[in-house]
Amino acid sequence: MVRLITHNMLTCHVKNCTKDNYPLVFQDAAVEIRPAEPNLGFIERFLPKLEWSALVSTAKALGDDSLPEVMPEDKEELRSEEFLTKLHHVLMELLAEHEVGR
Repeated sequence: MVRLITHNMLTCHVKNCTKDNYPLVFQDAAVEIRPAEPNLGFIERFLPKLEWSALVSTAKALGDDSLPEVMPEDKEELRSEEFLTKLHHVLMELLAEHEVGR
């Protein structure tokens, strides 16, 4: 099982992999929701490290469409409890187990 916070940082280091191998693609993934105590301060500080489009596309592939297509530009919205709670859910509570493809 892998959390999406970890998945968002993974890249392929196998010989002959190219930049087109990111993000790693879930195929036939088993999805599990595992509740985790929210640490919204951590999530807010982690925002600059995220590859947003990869995170959103992966979350959607796993059946979660709670995040906006584009990261909000408004700093107040980025700091809102509602936004950070949704992001916490996707990053920390949504787990997938599968064969990695691409």
